[in-house]
Amino acid sequence: MPLRLIFMGTPDFSVPTLLELVAHGHEIVAVYTRAPKPGGRRGLQMQPTPVEEAARKLGVPVLTPKTLKTAEALAEFSAFEADAAVVVAYGMILPQAVLDAPILGCYNLHASLLPRWRGAAPINRAIMAGDAESGVMVMKMDVGLDTGDVAMAERLAISDNMTAVDLHDRLSRLGADLMVRAMAALDRGGLQLKKQGEDGVTYAAKIDKAEARIDWSKPAHAVLRHIHGLSPFPGAWAELDGVSENARVKILRCELAKGAGVPGEVLDNQLTIACGEGAIRILELQREGKARMQATDFLRGVKVEPPMRLT
Repeated sequence: MPLRLIFMGTPDFSVPTLLELVAHGHEIVAVYTRAPKPGGRRGLQMQPTPVEEAARKLGVPVLTPKTLKTAEALAEFSAFEADAAVVVAYGMILPQAVLDAPILGCYNLHASLLPRWRGAAPINRAIMAGDAESGVMVMKMDVGLDTGDVAMAERLAISDNMTAVDLHDRLSRLGADLMVRAMAALDRGGLQLKKQGEDGVTYAAKIDKAEARIDWSKPAHAVLRHIHGLSPFPGAWAELDGVSENARVKILRCELAKGAGVPGEVLDNQLTIACGEGAIRILELQREGKARMQATDFLRGVKVEPPMRLT
């Protein structure tokens, strides 16, 4: 028997789970997402969220309430008589009354190995911290910040060539499959829950743009993970000395390289940059106001060689 589900999500990360639930026969009685925001080239067009766009194509009712804390919002939510709610990066706190409304509860897909990296930016933080692995977990929600009982999990190794968008995309697909399996188990009464431990709790604070400037005094591996953890947004950046305009560059992808020198020093004509220990080679970057490009294309238009520096 398919479940009657309310789906709650907002960004691209959420869409595969919505589509997989529909593909496996579950009835999505409503989709909750954030309200459209101004966007487009001039910022004048209202842009629906990726989840709203997907839901409209599916013909599912879409709701974009500003709050879920009013009696009216609770009544509207309860009126769908859902068996359960599936929440994937919705971006709004669910009050206890909403959590209690579905007969079988509300289930969140979280992109970390809880209790590590509770909070807003688990994908970025896992890479920036140098973690060897990440993953996705399905948990039954409570009013705490990602503190609910865990039902199922899948792990994924983080390699040094993996950026935040790479990990995002792989976890999104992995999480969609995991949630489908969790809802199948819930439907047959076989979904088992386990309380989270308190050992190893960390919090994935929202990324602040002030964190994006690269500190070349750190070891090369830490610089690489910082760059990849912020790629493509907001993008780790540095300024290229000796360039008269568009000196700031976002570095979007790099690799470890041989070499040593003063932190930030350009070591050759292939964008090898010295760090506090070791060096990195820039593979992909973006100048202010320009499209992202491969380092080889960048070097055709800009001469970068010793003794130049990135600061």
